[in-house]
Amino acid sequence: MTSKDELKARVCAEIDRQAERITALSDEIMRHPETGFRERGTARRVAEQFAAMNLPHRTGLAGTGVKARMRGRTSRRTVAVLGELDSLLVADHPHADPRTGAAHACGHNAMIASMVGAGLGLQPVMDELDGDVVLFAAPAEECIELDWRLQLRDRGELDFPLGKAELIRLGEFDDVNMAITTHTAGGADGPLAISGTTMNGALIKRVRFRGRAAHAGAEPWSGVNAAKALNLASAAIDAQRETFRDSDMVRISQLITKGGDAVSVIPDVAEMEMMVRARTVAAMQDASRKVDRSLRAGAIAMGAEVEITTVTAYLPLTPDEPLVDVVDRNSRAVLGEDRVLRDGGHAGGSTDVGDLGQIMPVAHPMAASGCDAPFHSSQYFVADHVLAAVNPAKFMAMSVVDLLADGAAEAERVIAASGPKLTRDEYVGLRSTLDSVQLHGEDH
Repeated sequence: MTSKDELKARVCAEIDRQAERITALSDEIMRHPETGFRERGTARRVAEQFAAMNLPHRTGLAGTGVKARMRGRTSRRTVAVLGELDSLLVADHPHADPRTGAAHACGHNAMIASMVGAGLGLQPVMDELDGDVVLFAAPAEECIELDWRLQLRDRGELDFPLGKAELIRLGEFDDVNMAITTHTAGGADGPLAISGTTMNGALIKRVRFRGRAAHAGAEPWSGVNAAKALNLASAAIDAQRETFRDSDMVRISQLITKGGDAVSVIPDVAEMEMMVRARTVAAMQDASRKVDRSLRAGAIAMGAEVEITTVTAYLPLTPDEPLVDVVDRNSRAVLGEDRVLRDGGHAGGSTDVGDLGQIMPVAHPMAASGCDAPFHSSQYFVADHVLAAVNPAKFMAMSVVDLLADGAAEAERVIAASGPKLTRDEYVGLRSTLDSVQLHGEDH
């Protein structure tokens, strides 16, 4: 029987042999960005990679997702290696699409390349593993273009506005037992990998205040100022901030999207979009209730009406420690003991890997990108494709070897030690309970 170390050496040798292909794929996708549920060109590139590997695969999952399966000598457990197809909208990014403004300002291009790279490394050793590997390119991790996505929902083309949530609902993870994906991080001077990081969940709120228009100079007392109702609500939300526990990591972001049409008219409609983030589902619910109460207060004070539409974006991410341990051990083997940080602490951002973690063990390590600019900024992009794609391909593939070799005993241990998870129906029900549409205030 071939030892795990021998299998890992073969895996890494194959990834090194394919390194130019992996880095070229990361660079090509970076230069052809597409936003969520529109990633047809990126999905085609992934399908071409799978075809070149002679892997049977399915396309068009949740719109654009691509899924391939590599069979082991037995199929006791299945590990998914994930990549994300989509980009952001950052029009002034150096690699932005000049027509759409799409840009890979979060490094998802490297995630796809590392997923393919892990598959390339594992393919020659699959006949010595007691489990299957699913290579999965998922759509729409970024929660952007929400109006359009809600239109798709209204037309019955999707239920959830994010890719992994929709794929879970459709049953596309029913045949997977655990999942690993590697997101990009910062420059090369700090850790080259961060094994474990927790992240916030998030709710999106679309808020519309309705008042009554009137001439702002001649007869302002006849109007009901929707913009002032919004401003009062914003002040009330600010006043709530000290009521949030520090440990809950609550973040409330808001943007006024409509404040009136003319300065000479009392605004009868004012609108805002909000994101309410927190570390746990309970904290998300608590913050959401306080925000809704503040929004109602603004409407009541001015005699206006407020409509609050709450849409679940992300559930919180808490990577499963038994699986993180496997990834951490292999990251150190690839990068060196002093170049890997085990505990990255808590990040205020969000990812739909958190949704996947509700139904199975997940690991979400971070890998250096060679770029120190802030995520999502016009200056952030993958500057070093070896750091961001080739290295993660190695430590993810090595982790799969640990999990699926020797009767998949390590996979069984990880599943048992990670504790109970939600069923697909329970997960869908949880998301549904967080969504709502409320109407409060005067009838105008």
